[in-house]
Amino acid sequence: MAQETPSSPKPQNADVAALSYEQAREQLVAVVNQLEAGSSSLEDSLALWERGEALAKKCEEWLEGAKARLDAARASTEG
Repeated sequence: MAQETPSSPKPQNADVAALSYEQAREQLVAVVNQLEAGSSSLEDSLALWERGEALAKKCEEWLEGAKARLDAARASTEG
């Protein structure tokens, strides 16, 4: 049977939740480079875009968490 395109990117991106910030950022750079090369099919480009969005969201979550920890550390030293 043919593979269903709309559902295939989701399982591919399930691993993003377990990535460290550095891993997610490295993979995001690779995805951007692949998209900028323009050599992928439309279907592959869409899957890359979706993975890039998931990776960017993960990086943002890591950065927000780091900022919250810094803010908490500052607040505890000021009090």
